[in-house]
Amino acid sequence: MSLRPSSQTSATMARVDTPSHAILIVVVLLLLLSLSPSRPDPDLLLDYCVADLAAQTFHLNGRPCIDPNLARSAHFATSAISQPNVAASTALFGFSVTTTNATTLPGANAQGLAMARVDIVGGGLVPPHAHPRASEAALLLRGALLVGFVDTSHRLYTQQLRPGDTFLFPRGLVHFLYNLDPTTPAVVLSGFNSQNPGAQLASTTLFRSDPRFPEEVLKKAFKISGEDVQRIQRNLGG
Repeated sequence: MSLRPSSQTSATMARVDTPSHAILIVVVLLLLLSLSPSRPDPDLLLDYCVADLAAQTFHLNGRPCIDPNLARSAHFATSAISQPNVAASTALFGFSVTTTNATTLPGANAQGLAMARVDIVGGGLVPPHAHPRASEAALLLRGALLVGFVDTSHRLYTQQLRPGDTFLFPRGLVHFLYNLDPTTPAVVLSGFNSQNPGAQLASTTLFRSDPRFPEEVLKKAFKISGEDVQRIQRNLGG
């Protein structure tokens, strides 16, 4: 009795195996696609790329580089975020942000990172916002904060921070920082994994856009009246 599979059986086995290989390929491709955005900024192929602040050439990511032989230690140091930003006291929500950039820290150009100092007055708020190109690690230096973010399943994560505590805001997710002390300012040092993380405040993005967001869209989205839309716009300085 022959134990060899018939030609019909072999064909059937081939048809059964093919989908499994196709599924494996699809899974691998999906994994590669899911991992590819994990680095917001492209990797640098040099040790550093000190920004050429005099160059007028447009570059998609970062600024053009100076001759590496012209680099100095001063290009990699800055005191831009060492002092409080007094604008926080008069700002709409009671906060101000001072960031490092290619102008204040030329040596950070194309390194895929940025730092920011956030000053929040007593009772002040960094309202719900998102950074489309970076995750943020926020270190509380002074004060008492309530922080949190909402994920894409509408789950809210909150944490009360004391000086020395750090909280992570994942890339692109809406988050906030609220100063719990009504009289004492808070200071936060944030690090971003992008040279230009960007920021979109939910309230001002929707109610202070230029030109104006369609009023009917806002009314239907928030289940409010036209009078409510106009009142919010006025309250936000629009």
